Amino acid sequence: MLREITLAALTTATLTLSAAIAAGTPSPPNAEAYILWPPDGAVIVGGKLWVRMGLRNMGVCPKGVEMPNVGHHHLLIDTELTTEGEIPSDRNHLHFGAGETEARIELPPGKHTLQMLLGDHKHVPHDPPVHSKKITITVP
Repeated sequence: MLREITLAALTTATLTLSAAIAAGTPSPPNAEAYILWPPDGAVIVGGKLWVRMGLRNMGVCPKGVEMPNVGHHHLLIDTELTTEGEIPSDRNHLHFGAGETEARIELPPGKHTLQMLLGDHKHVPHDPPVHSKKITITVP
């Protein structure tokens, strides 16, 4: 028996599938990302610093590993948090795809913001997104 499918039903099914594909990997509701170092308001003489990244109630793994409750860090420098789609890879969005939890960076003189965002195996933020609060540091 053939069944007629209406355009409205097909459109609804397509939108539902698109939303499911676009959504990131699920994260537990109690997951938390944070920056261990530097502290908010720090003054970094010379501009070279270690950024140490922390994560609670989830695990850190290399990019491409598809498992529940894991991801890898991305450091957002002087940019706004965006939680839709793939996380860019540029000078403002540093990827730590080997599962790193610390990194040595160098910043020019001025005020800078730092924020972490956890990405899944496809570099997409989890659902709900797991990110740190934004901190500000100064390089004299």
